[in-house]
Amino acid sequence: MMTGFPDIGTSKFTAGSSSDSCIKDCPLGTTSSKNKAHNKSIWSTLFSSTFTAFNAYKESSGEKSKGYKVRNDGWSTTVRKALTCNPMKRFQERILGFNKPGISSYTSEIWLLGVCYKISPEGQTSDTNKSDGYIAFLQDFSSRIRMTYRKGFEAIGDSKFTSDVNWGCMLRSSQMLVAQALLFHHLGRSWRRPIEKPFNGEYIKILHHFGDSRSSAFSIHNLLEAGKVYGLVPGSWLGPYAMCRAWESLAFTKRELDDLEEENISLPMAMYIVSGDEHGERGGAPVVCIDDAARLCSEFLNGQGTWAPLLLLVPLVLGLDKVNPRYIPSLCATFTFPQSLGILGGKPGASTYIVGVQDEQAIYLDPHEVQPVVDISCNNPDADPSSYHCSVVRQMHLNMLDPSIAIGFYCRDKDDFEDFCVRSADLANQSNGAPLYTVSQASSSSRRAHKDNLMDSLDNVDGFAVDDHNVKMDSTSNGDDWQLL
Repeated sequence: MMTGFPDIGTSKFTAGSSSDSCIKDCPLGTTSSKNKAHNKSIWSTLFSSTFTAFNAYKESSGEKSKGYKVRNDGWSTTVRKALTCNPMKRFQERILGFNKPGISSYTSEIWLLGVCYKISPEGQTSDTNKSDGYIAFLQDFSSRIRMTYRKGFEAIGDSKFTSDVNWGCMLRSSQMLVAQALLFHHLGRSWRRPIEKPFNGEYIKILHHFGDSRSSAFSIHNLLEAGKVYGLVPGSWLGPYAMCRAWESLAFTKRELDDLEEENISLPMAMYIVSGDEHGERGGAPVVCIDDAARLCSEFLNGQGTWAPLLLLVPLVLGLDKVNPRYIPSLCATFTFPQSLGILGGKPGASTYIVGVQDEQAIYLDPHEVQPVVDISCNNPDADPSSYHCSVVRQMHLNMLDPSIAIGFYCRDKDDFEDFCVRSADLANQSNGAPLYTVSQASSSSRRAHKDNLMDSLDNVDGFAVDDHNVKMDSTSNGDDWQLL
């Protein structure tokens, strides 16, 4: 029986928050700085004139409407509120060009889930003749599955919630990450979404798994039910660690119910939540234990094989109020792994799904858009999946992240997992003493058991006394010995 674990760290993904106040839209291809400055100057002058007119009217009019009391700065306050509300912010960002970083012209590299794209710097291509790298990147990005807030679905459990607006962003972000794992598993990393119908049946089946009803395997209904033991309830916020454990519980439940035939398995891969000692209850850096991964794969196959596809989720807390800058290079490097599934994370109060990086700018898919429920039937190849994709590229600097995040990886087979371990070991060695996680051959419990057995054996040798505090394992020996890679 699975037991609850406390969520490590304090996440700020709170209910009732909106990403509109802290998220910028960055369509590929931006206007020139000269045009931006011109637009900003024109509109700033217009807004300034508007304020002046309002204030002049206010000062010249000494009358007050009957039964209606106006504050001295009522008009200007009202207009300022209008100009700083969320729709106006989006208007400024998208139309006027305010605070629109776009795709950086200082580098020609973007890493998107293990694939590198060379983007020509600004000025070397025109809007009508964009580089092949630009087009290929956009095709790849727009093929990633995006989950957003939905409204109008059946009530969740015994609650009255028929929408997850303002509280379900972490749930949606996690759905996106798992959906990418299923895309990679069934259709491969090179798959791109077709424009015309009929669509690939496996692709439609994946979308069906994330529908908004209990009949869909990975709906928020089922996620919340599976995560009750970790404190998940409709309308409440949760952190990445609790979210990962909820997925672990749901995967275990579905595995018990699903048919053993491959085509009937909703999640055809073992799931490994990477944490520190005692399932993270004692803190410490997460450790990928090779023996644990092998055991999980064997259990997933019910002894009918030795290695299964593996989904790894690594929950992390990388600072107090924001990510410690020393971790940022390592976070960027994880996107160069061919096993990369991106990151669950975002600004405080707004979880997103980060799929790539350019310099230290995170490229992400945003769940904070309210859409009506769409019924994607797995038997309907003519279904409209357009609401599950987005071609608008959004960016934010990695130093703006909430420090509570989770990194995902997908390993197709044993060779792929071994390659992941080698890359992870190299990354830890290059981290200047601040690794995101480490790799070990055996789990901490196995190491303790081996140490106890060693001491028991030495105690049986005549005239040999063992000091438990001074026994050291030799990392170069054989057997069950261990070494942090």
